[in-house]
Amino acid sequence: MREPRAMPIRPTAPAEAPRSPRAFNAAIVEEAPDVFEATPAELADTDIAPAPKRLGRFWRNLALWTGGTLISLGLGLAADRLIRDLFAAYSWLGWVGLAALAVFVLALTVLVFRELIGLARLRTLDKLRDRASSALLADDLAAAQKIEAELQSIYSTRADLARARDNLATDAKSILDGAELIKTAERALMAPLDARARALTASSARRVALVTAVAPRALIDIAFVIFESFRLARNIADLYGARPGLFGFFRLVGAILAHLAVTGGLVLTDGVVEQLVGHGVAAKLSARLGEGVLNGLMTVRVGIAAMKVVRPLPFATQKSPVVSDFLPDLVKLAADPKQR
Repeated sequence: MREPRAMPIRPTAPAEAPRSPRAFNAAIVEEAPDVFEATPAELADTDIAPAPKRLGRFWRNLALWTGGTLISLGLGLAADRLIRDLFAAYSWLGWVGLAALAVFVLALTVLVFRELIGLARLRTLDKLRDRASSALLADDLAAAQKIEAELQSIYSTRADLARARDNLATDAKSILDGAELIKTAERALMAPLDARARALTASSARRVALVTAVAPRALIDIAFVIFESFRLARNIADLYGARPGLFGFFRLVGAILAHLAVTGGLVLTDGVVEQLVGHGVAAKLSARLGEGVLNGLMTVRVGIAAMKVVRPLPFATQKSPVVSDFLPDLVKLAADPKQR
């Protein structure tokens, strides 16, 4: 019988690590930021393609420009014909008409200039908020110092913020961190303005709730809600330093409606419906009082949207207002007959 013996074997090669699939590379997969919440600096680092330019905007602007030119020429010819007719009738009447035309042109020029300033203020606040978000994210001290200087300039004529401006100027000299400087500016300047904006929103919502509860017609409810919403948006814009004119106010309303459309402003969010049902409040209120509470909450949504649109700094240290913050006040107002 053959005697067994040990035979050397070849060493096996170490097993290769399994390669990752070629169609998928986990290292480059990143979560895309929310385009409505991300700052411009975050969006710049992503591969999100810019929105294509709308060709219809060119034709719309061209139509508006040419139409405005024709209307201006027509008004100019009409004014010239009127002055000539006045001079032809009576010489003194022509001079009176010419003086009135000069005053009208001067007043119109001042109004146009004020409208342009109002639009520029809105754009300045928008750009300032975007720059503050970028400086807060990048911790850029130089950018934060420029933002602090611009805030001091915007609120330089506000007597109610004089102490806050002085405290901010003193603290800014010893802050060497860009993000901390933005947060300090928010605590110093935005905190008192936020408190007043919340008070304006709560007061407006209470008025809407009361009028809805006692108004005999639904048309009156709708008209008052629209009027109160516009007034609230204007007051909040003036509070934060926007002070828009007529066309600036139209732009402000468009921005608020766009914000409400993005955030679902026409729907009661933040668990409001659940709170009403869970606490049994809906069963305790009558139909008219329930409509008043709901209309008041819609007015609150407008106030919150206006704060986020015209506020020159993002919410970093201060709590962003939500609808549920105003719900107890409205429910208490509707449930207590003495307050009505």
